[in-house]
Amino acid sequence: MSIGANIHEANYASSRSDFINKFHIAAKECAETEYWIEMLAGCNAISENLSRELLQECGIIHRMLSKSLSTLKANADLTK
Repeated sequence: MSIGANIHEANYASSRSDFINKFHIAAKECAETEYWIEMLAGCNAISENLSRELLQECGIIHRMLSKSLSTLKANADLTK
Protein backbone atom coordinates (compact mmCIF):
# COMPACT_ATOMS: atom_id res chain seq x y z
CA MET A 1 0.00 0.00 0.00
CA SER A 2 2.90 2.28 -0.68
CA ILE A 3 1.70 3.69 -3.98
CA GLY A 4 2.18 7.30 -2.95
CA ALA A 5 5.46 6.59 -1.20
CA ASN A 6 6.95 5.11 -4.39
CA ILE A 7 5.75 8.03 -6.48
CA HIS A 8 7.27 10.42 -3.94
CA GLU A 9 10.50 8.43 -3.93
CA ALA A 10 10.67 8.78 -7.73
CA ASN A 11 11.38 12.48 -7.17
CA TYR A 12 14.73 11.43 -5.72
CA ALA A 13 15.61 8.82 -8.33
CA SER A 14 19.26 8.47 -9.26
CA SER A 15 18.52 8.15 -12.98
CA ARG A 16 15.68 8.27 -15.51
CA SER A 17 15.61 4.48 -15.44
CA ASP A 18 15.30 4.52 -11.65
CA PHE A 19 12.52 7.12 -11.93
CA ILE A 20 10.57 4.88 -14.33
CA ASN A 21 11.21 1.86 -12.11
CA LYS A 22 9.64 3.65 -9.12
CA PHE A 23 6.49 4.17 -11.19
CA HIS A 24 6.51 0.45 -12.09
CA ILE A 25 6.71 -0.39 -8.40
CA ALA A 26 3.84 2.01 -7.65
CA ALA A 27 1.72 0.25 -10.30
CA LYS A 28 2.52 -3.12 -8.74
CA GLU A 29 1.59 -1.76 -5.32
CA CYS A 30 -1.72 -0.61 -6.79
CA ALA A 31 -2.40 -4.16 -7.99
CA GLU A 32 -1.52 -5.48 -4.53
CA THR A 33 -3.87 -2.98 -2.92
CA GLU A 34 -6.68 -4.18 -5.19
CA TYR A 35 -5.94 -7.73 -4.07
CA TRP A 36 -6.19 -6.82 -0.38
CA ILE A 37 -9.44 -4.92 -0.92
CA GLU A 38 -10.87 -7.98 -2.64
CA MET A 39 -9.71 -10.17 0.25
CA LEU A 40 -11.28 -7.83 2.82
CA ALA A 41 -14.54 -7.80 0.89
CA GLY A 42 -14.43 -11.57 0.47
CA CYS A 43 -14.32 -12.14 4.22
CA ASN A 44 -16.88 -9.38 4.88
CA ALA A 45 -14.40 -7.19 6.74
CA ILE A 46 -15.56 -4.23 4.62
CA SER A 47 -18.89 -3.56 2.97
CA GLU A 48 -19.58 -4.27 -0.66
CA ASN A 49 -20.17 -0.55 -1.27
CA LEU A 50 -16.83 0.41 0.29
CA SER A 51 -15.07 -2.32 -1.65
CA ARG A 52 -16.57 -1.09 -4.92
CA GLU A 53 -15.59 2.53 -4.15
CA LEU A 54 -12.02 1.58 -3.20
CA LEU A 55 -11.57 -0.63 -6.25
CA GLN A 56 -12.87 2.18 -8.44
CA GLU A 57 -10.30 4.55 -6.92
CA CYS A 58 -7.54 1.98 -7.44
CA GLY A 59 -8.62 1.64 -11.06
CA ILE A 60 -8.30 5.38 -11.56
CA ILE A 61 -4.87 5.43 -9.94
CA HIS A 62 -3.75 2.41 -11.97
CA ARG A 63 -4.83 4.04 -15.24
CA MET A 64 -2.98 7.23 -14.27
CA LEU A 65 0.17 5.26 -13.51
CA SER A 66 -0.10 3.27 -16.75
CA LYS A 67 -0.48 6.45 -18.80
CA SER A 68 2.44 8.05 -16.96
CA LEU A 69 4.60 5.00 -17.63
CA SER A 70 3.67 5.04 -21.32
CA THR A 71 4.59 8.71 -21.56
CA LEU A 72 7.84 8.24 -19.62
CA LYS A 73 8.89 5.34 -21.81
CA ALA A 74 7.99 7.17 -25.02
CA ASN A 75 9.98 10.21 -23.93
CA ALA A 76 12.90 8.01 -22.89
CA ASP A 77 12.93 6.46 -26.38
CA LEU A 78 13.04 9.94 -27.94
CA THR A 79 16.22 10.79 -26.02
CA LYS A 80 18.11 7.77 -27.38
